Amino acid sequence: MTRSPLLVIAGPTGVGKTAVAVRLAAALPIEAVSADSRQVYRGMDIGTGKPSALERAALSHHLIDVAAPDERYHVARFRRDALAAISAIRARGRLPAVVGGTGLYVRSLLKGLEPAPPADPALRAELERYADAQGTAALHQRLAALDADAARRLHPNDRMRIVRAIEKVSAPGPAGDRASADWRRGAADWRLVMVGLSLERDALRARIAERARAMVSCGMMDEVRRLLDAGYPESAPAMEGIGYRQFSGVLKGRLTEAEALRLTIRDTVRYAKRQLTWFARDPEIRWIDVEAAGGVEGAADLIQKLVTEEGLIE
Repeated sequence: MTRSPLLVIAGPTGVGKTAVAVRLAAALPIEAVSADSRQVYRGMDIGTGKPSALERAALSHHLIDVAAPDERYHVARFRRDALAAISAIRARGRLPAVVGGTGLYVRSLLKGLEPAPPADPALRAELERYADAQGTAALHQRLAALDADAARRLHPNDRMRIVRAIEKVSAPGPAGDRASADWRRGAADWRLVMVGLSLERDALRARIAERARAMVSCGMMDEVRRLLDAGYPESAPAMEGIGYRQFSGVLKGRLTEAEALRLTIRDTVRYAKRQLTWFARDPEIRWIDVEAAGGVEGAADLIQKLVTEEGLIE
């Protein structure tokens, strides 16, 4: 069976993935499939950094605005939707470009999903409280006591996967029934060019801070107010996202706007670190430092060269 060509542009939030993809679209016949777990939600534009109207006019984007804020958009649904979008893009004779920073979404698309026990909300809440109080490293040690092999595979700061690993090992049933994803498995179904965009740590931190301040200037508070006024509670899945929970706190009187901005920047920087940790383990990824490449245009030129050399454009 002929493997389907696929471009993936991944990396941490704020690194410039959308800008690079839009620039690339001026040179190559691509359409973007968003791999962002927050941009799927309608009415959440500013805080999720969705592509602007001009960017969408320059590059078609799929899997944006496909769910209501109170829906639970899960990874299995993403994989199903993404495969359908990719098939349609290929039918139009164009190259699908998966663009986004939600590592689990990207991995599920490239390497498939294996059955896993359902999440236990009570256990997850207890683990999150434990990590908040004791630190992620302590949570990693807790996993090591339950499943030493799983702990060795996970970075001590990879909180999300540590929590999920503890959930799996704590699920009832024989150990062989507790399926898990293996990031080392090859992406056998795809003729793949997978690029990771990066920036030097201080540069990325500065860009994240600048982006957060711009979101506030563009009306982040009003966006959160509209969502709350529309009846979406703070506990809604989409409202758990960075920025939304902080500015909900402002409107509910728990935080000042300055404190909400500070926490948004802090939590976004932490999230970017987790994204880099996630993608750093993937053997298919080829890293491009955006600044070293000469900015957005230079990074796009390097990706175009890779796509051409690998024969992804027929």
